[in-house]
Amino acid sequence: MVSNRGVVYMGPRKVEVQSIDFPKLVDPRGKKCEHGVILKVVTTNICGSDQHIYRGRFAAPEGMTLGHEITGEVVEVGRDVEFIKVGDLVSVPFNVACGRCRNCKERHTDICMNTNPDFPCGAYGFNLGGWPGGQTEYHMVPYADFQLLKFPDKDQAMERIHDLTLLSDILPTGYHGCVIAGVGTGSTVYIAGAGPVGRCAAASARLLGASAIIVGDVNQTRLQLVKKSGYETVDLTQDVPLADQIESILGVREVDCGVDAVGFEAHGHGKDAAEQPEAVLNDLMSVVRFGGGMGIPGIYTSPDLGGPTDLAKQGKLILDFGKAWIKSQFAMWGQCPVMKYHRLLMQAILGGRMDYLSEVTNIEFISLDQAPEAYRTFDQGAPKKFVIDPHNSTKKAA
Repeated sequence: MVSNRGVVYMGPRKVEVQSIDFPKLVDPRGKKCEHGVILKVVTTNICGSDQHIYRGRFAAPEGMTLGHEITGEVVEVGRDVEFIKVGDLVSVPFNVACGRCRNCKERHTDICMNTNPDFPCGAYGFNLGGWPGGQTEYHMVPYADFQLLKFPDKDQAMERIHDLTLLSDILPTGYHGCVIAGVGTGSTVYIAGAGPVGRCAAASARLLGASAIIVGDVNQTRLQLVKKSGYETVDLTQDVPLADQIESILGVREVDCGVDAVGFEAHGHGKDAAEQPEAVLNDLMSVVRFGGGMGIPGIYTSPDLGGPTDLAKQGKLILDFGKAWIKSQFAMWGQCPVMKYHRLLMQAILGGRMDYLSEVTNIEFISLDQAPEAYRTFDQGAPKKFVIDPHNSTKKAA
């Protein structure tokens, strides 16, 4: 039997690379998955959502394998798989979706009704249905014919793997945030958060034709990366109101669209600002114009084990909703339904329409054994996107 190793959560700010069982075509409840495949993992990324778990802010059992951003080569297929073949190179949406329930049929694969017995939402490497994470050498994916995005040419895909590895989550998530906020030709957009999702949102706004793309954060090295990549920035550590900073860029104090790429671990404004989970949402209500839109793919959770207040610990926020109401703004929130976008984004990448993506995402490939240190570095705010290459596949391809 081929061995397998993975990144295992051992408690707040503690992860280990351990030997784990080789995957079987079986779901978390022991039911046979003849509709599934086993992948040899080519790349598996560390996500900001993994950091919520790493910090102990998103409930997860000790011993859980982490990771939900997976690209791999098919090495075994179940008897019910018709269209995915051994040897195919595929991208795995982080949402686990059956393709058979009402929500999946309506393209809401983020809220599949059958992959989590507790409530409609399944995902790898979270406490959402018991699906093991994919920061591993080998990984099982159910409902393969429905879920997997096959790359049309393996050699071409490996040449672009630094961009295509983002299709499992953060690129569709950033794009989704822009789409649901109404970003389009000539629009102006403020993106809260210069982490990997925020940077993908900036690249997505560019693809969608925005005329002005402004990214805000408190992390100086991330802001420098965004600025160097050709986007406008606002520094939220300054004691200058956000609207004033936007006005200094646009000449007006509001934008057409806003995207929350931060979520519930947001901080307020100022050099020593404390954590304030509703800060980004209130910012967007303030600086998005009358009739403008807000996309909120940033994670909010209930309960929030480390919330700064009793309300926050319950996942409850204090929002300036009256302002949003009188401004007739619209908003949409929740996980990204990756399958709604990943094929189109793959084609944009392969067609050379997003050649600017690599600069702003700033990927660093690492080995599986380097993952614990990468978690620590990412937790400290490094302006990188760490991508685990468990079999040294990217170097072999190069």
